[in-house]
Amino acid sequence: MIEPYDWAGGREAMLRFGPGSGPVVVAALPLFEEANRTRAFVVSILRALAEQGIAGVLPELPGTGDSLVPTDRIAISDLRAAFAAAARTAGKRAYSLALRSGALLDGTVVIRRRWHFAPQTGAELFRALQRLHRADDMPGYGGHRLPDAFLEELPECHIEAARTVRLDTDLRPCDHAVPGTALWRQPEPENDLVLAALLADDIAAWVRACEA
Repeated sequence: MIEPYDWAGGREAMLRFGPGSGPVVVAALPLFEEANRTRAFVVSILRALAEQGIAGVLPELPGTGDSLVPTDRIAISDLRAAFAAAARTAGKRAYSLALRSGALLDGTVVIRRRWHFAPQTGAELFRALQRLHRADDMPGYGGHRLPDAFLEELPECHIEAARTVRLDTDLRPCDHAVPGTALWRQPEPENDLVLAALLADDIAAWVRACEA
């Protein structure tokens, strides 16, 4: 189901899955091209959660997806404000699910708990964008025109404490490691239903523990 949500900069849309009451998981996709590579995967996670009786929403944020806001007008503060507004619209018992640089967006939202998969810091995203800018023949950053203010605030943009899950090939500290493919690095959008089910099981158990 598609429904709107309002934030200070206008109106955006979000996909809703599962029951209309109880806890709800609000998903933040990674920014830019990684969002295209992982959207179907995150939808699979939310559908798997819905099968376990846990609601989920996937909001379009300003400058992403089908939003009418151009990328050359985005700011981290606006993305965070829109995510917070989507969480308020989704329901009172909200939890965040953030993938990669999506973990930069749930820092100011009032939610019960945060869950991050392979989180990417602001400094890491900044370096990746700089590499893309130097290597790409297209203008901007992978075809995205980004304001200087957005790029300047990235290195100081930190991630809040969360339950952190990583692939078992990533040796950095985490709460849980799972086997799977780094879909955000694939040249074309792909899905991994086995990994989606593993992550949905972890999120469902985590939400139930938080609700207990």
